[in-house]
Amino acid sequence: MVDIAPSPAAGGAAPLPDRSVVPPVWSRITNLVVDRGEGSWLITTDGARYLDYSSGIGVTNTGHAHPRVVAAVQAQAAKILHAQQNITYHEPGLRLYERLRTVLPAPRDGGEWGAFLSNSGAEAVEAAVKLARIATGRPVILGFRYGYHGRTGQTMALTTAKDVYRGHFEPLPGSVYHTAYPYCYRWAGGAHAIDACVCDWEVQLDLTFPQYVYPEHVAGIIVEPVMGEGGYLVPPPGFLPRLREITRQHGILLIADEVQTGFGRTGELFAVRHWDVEPDILVMAKGIASGLPLSGILARRDILHRLPPGTHGGTYGGNVVACAAANATLDVIEDEGLVANARERGAQFLAGLRALAPKYPAIGDVRGLGLMLALEFVKPAEGDGRVPDPDLTKRVQAEALARNLIVLTAGTYVNVVRIIPPLVTTADEVELALRILDESLAAAGA
Repeated sequence: MVDIAPSPAAGGAAPLPDRSVVPPVWSRITNLVVDRGEGSWLITTDGARYLDYSSGIGVTNTGHAHPRVVAAVQAQAAKILHAQQNITYHEPGLRLYERLRTVLPAPRDGGEWGAFLSNSGAEAVEAAVKLARIATGRPVILGFRYGYHGRTGQTMALTTAKDVYRGHFEPLPGSVYHTAYPYCYRWAGGAHAIDACVCDWEVQLDLTFPQYVYPEHVAGIIVEPVMGEGGYLVPPPGFLPRLREITRQHGILLIADEVQTGFGRTGELFAVRHWDVEPDILVMAKGIASGLPLSGILARRDILHRLPPGTHGGTYGGNVVACAAANATLDVIEDEGLVANARERGAQFLAGLRALAPKYPAIGDVRGLGLMLALEFVKPAEGDGRVPDPDLTKRVQAEALARNLIVLTAGTYVNVVRIIPPLVTTADEVELALRILDESLAAAGA
């Protein structure tokens, strides 16, 4: 990795702060010390520019420091910084609550959407779980293997993307079960094209009911429309529509965790729109406020209003400055055509990655939807040719960083490079990233 050593103090300038004060629980992706961001770029304290295709782990959909978002934050911060939701209403929050009611098509049963605002993705997942249980009177939540939903107590029980997220913290909350997510490439006879996927996820779900739990005891099934930390898995076309049918058949609420896929990331404002699926509860965070801490859930109002006053909340949920940033973020997404740009740049990037793949035998799979893209690395000479290669994955990431491109790893096997450009990225930036990745793959020995 590139390490930015502190420059000697010159002209009275203070040395950089000691980075050892940051606890090691924050695992490091880079050692860069950043001064500012501009669009798709991060600029370090010594002036080096890095193409940030991590987007702060899928957060800066409008790019770093978008002028309209910055202006909204500055204007609101000059008025009031904290207006707690139990005590007062504030205009940015009321406006955001109203806008969120229309980010999905109206419910097909003729109802209306309602929102609840909190701080982080994990908090929003907690809210969704509590709502599902109280709305149905049932105890069980069903998740999917490889899923990531957070690292709080309840969300750890749902998360199975990596052992480190939950392995040291037993006992975890009960009444949580997991079933198979369609991982097309790793299913028996793995398919590169999701249209040809033969995943038997529904057979696995049928075994879960009632081998492990009676379906009439299940309050909700939580699913990432595109799997995030678990490896950027794009499901086959029939997966979500069929899952929606199954949940309706058993009176189970469908919870779509769109923390990473939401706000234009996949080329739709929310990923469920790719399959015309209507969830009962939708979880949102990350891209909602361009980097300020904000999250929430959407649910049909008749469901949402079953949470009695005081049963859920938080001091900072729906912070007034964060709400102002979210309103500006939605303005930018709508006015500047960022959802369409995600589709176009995503298609460009995916085509470029697929053109690179034949050059490098260690690329086992190329996949993605919109600007949510991944390369899966394997040891082609071992086993069935799909043995995960996490060491190569780390080398590719490090070689890209050495060439001033930031990408992340992912996957239960940690053998996936995930690429998460800001939605403002340009065609020229995508071509630059593809050239850097080509060089990095060659240098890493892919």
